Amino acid sequence: MNAVPTQTVILGGGCFWCLEAVFNRVEGVIRVEPGYAGGHVDNPTYDQVCAGQTGHAEVLRVTFDASLTTLDALLDVFFALHDPTTENRQGNDVGTQYRSVVFCRDDAQRQAARAAIDRLTAASTYAAPVRTQIEGAVQFWPAEDHHVAYYEHNPLQPYCMAVVAPKVAKLRKLFAGRVKTQLR
Repeated sequence: MNAVPTQTVILGGGCFWCLEAVFNRVEGVIRVEPGYAGGHVDNPTYDQVCAGQTGHAEVLRVTFDASLTTLDALLDVFFALHDPTTENRQGNDVGTQYRSVVFCRDDAQRQAARAAIDRLTAASTYAAPVRTQIEGAVQFWPAEDHHVAYYEHNPLQPYCMAVVAPKVAKLRKLFAGRVKTQLR
């Protein structure tokens, strides 16, 4: 039996509930894990991160099958489904914990992230400059269990209805050919 060629990337683009709901539906994505990265406190809690006490960003660790999708394709989804032009903010979520960031495990990921930003800039995709930070490898701290598959377990929660559901709908509209037919 051949092993699946997997890769992992850590992305921060606001609330991890949004990112998780979106990337959980992208073809080729094997696993999504909400968590925290880029701060100065070991094993931070949601409350600490949300209070801005740790320097962490809410992130999603995305593991994908490199034979079914590419990092470039995932970055296209990432940049289309959050606002990479606002520093430390996504909608009403404000603070460094909601920053737009790609934590790169190696030079290839760093180059891919830089190239994605360069493509957006060259195409004048946004009226404002892309402010997404590109950072090196960091410790990933998994979020508490109740954050895992949050949207799937809480689709009628007001935040999920107002913020997460529209992002999932946007994924289906913009990337219809890349959406899984069935969630795991």
